[in-house]
Amino acid sequence: MSVRKRTWIGPDGEEKTAWLADYVDNKGKRRRKTFGKKKEAEAFIIKAGGEVQEGTHIVDRDSVSVKKAAELWIATGEGEGLERSTLDQRRRHLKFHIEPFIGNTLVSKLTVPAIREFEDRLRAEGRSGAMVKKVLVSLGGILADAMERGLAMRNSVRDMRQRRNGKEKRQERRQKGKLKVGVHIPTPAEVRAVLSALEGHWRPLLITDIFSGMRSSELRGLIWPDVALEGRAIHVSQRADEYGKIGRPKSEAGQRTIPIPPIVVNTLREWRLVCPRRDTGKVDDAGNPIMELLYVFPNGKGNLESHANIVNRGLIPAQIKAGVSIDTGKVDKDGNPIMQAKYTGLHSLRHFYASWCINRKVDGGLELPIKSVQERLGHSSIQQTLDVYGHLFPRGDDADELAAAERSLLG
Repeated sequence: MSVRKRTWIGPDGEEKTAWLADYVDNKGKRRRKTFGKKKEAEAFIIKAGGEVQEGTHIVDRDSVSVKKAAELWIATGEGEGLERSTLDQRRRHLKFHIEPFIGNTLVSKLTVPAIREFEDRLRAEGRSGAMVKKVLVSLGGILADAMERGLAMRNSVRDMRQRRNGKEKRQERRQKGKLKVGVHIPTPAEVRAVLSALEGHWRPLLITDIFSGMRSSELRGLIWPDVALEGRAIHVSQRADEYGKIGRPKSEAGQRTIPIPPIVVNTLREWRLVCPRRDTGKVDDAGNPIMELLYVFPNGKGNLESHANIVNRGLIPAQIKAGVSIDTGKVDKDGNPIMQAKYTGLHSLRHFYASWCINRKVDGGLELPIKSVQERLGHSSIQQTLDVYGHLFPRGDDADELAAAERSLLG
């Protein structure tokens, strides 16, 4: 490796000077790169030498732009059969957050300092901390795919996040805080009030959600063959994404069997008699359309129900009717206070189910061990369950239990 001065006469007859960095790359091929200043050539040769020694050097001509690498990454996802919503998110991140800032940058130029600068620019342009984090995850995926294709030798996003990982997780936990009963998790009294207010075709869906903890996508994709009324269980084998496409649960743990109590069994048995059937597009010998009983919680035509309808037409009105609501401080045209639902998403019912599984029997819960709670919720790991709900488990050191332990020890 060397840096040497190059002098030549240009077309205008004037003498021109440049500095040539001469080195051998990872493949043993001789490379030359020209710079206007000696110090630039020397800095490059030092950097390239270190990368060649580490096996991480990529010649610019062998690299591609971030935009091109991102397109290849999206194509990889399409080939792997990723869900449409996941692919759409990748395209949005590329179009709105990555391409405007570093789309033309070569992936081989994305060092840790370059990633830090990109991160700072995203924040300066008004992106939220949550969005910056998501975009960096996508950029890390782009670089990982580029490495597999031999277009990059280093994933600087991964290198940066490995150093930050512990600190970021601690900060995230502090910011999010723990789930609180009455704030994020409906109280037993609130659930009883909602149950008494449920009516119409939303009643069987929300009762099932309260006593099974199923995700919205799992409820929407649930089919009658997966409901074992005699066996008092629901088998979760598929889900419906936001575009109505049916697929398997996101993880292997998502495929599970959930025991259901009598209230769910009886409600579903009644609901099955009036549940809308969907048109199969076929006709019988008499020319009548053949209708099929398929989805457990369909829309009025027997097809997939939307998540927005479940929340806006089912969950929220039920809460307001039950008095599980918050005064907005506004009034309607008749002078009546305008109330809003206390809990805005179906995940609040999933949180309740988790707490019901965890609570002690004397407090009206099931008092299940952590492993059983993980399996019923379909979490991919027991650590995930502990991270979200670990603080809800009885500590075993309240005053009454301490007194009993003392009596047992001291006699």
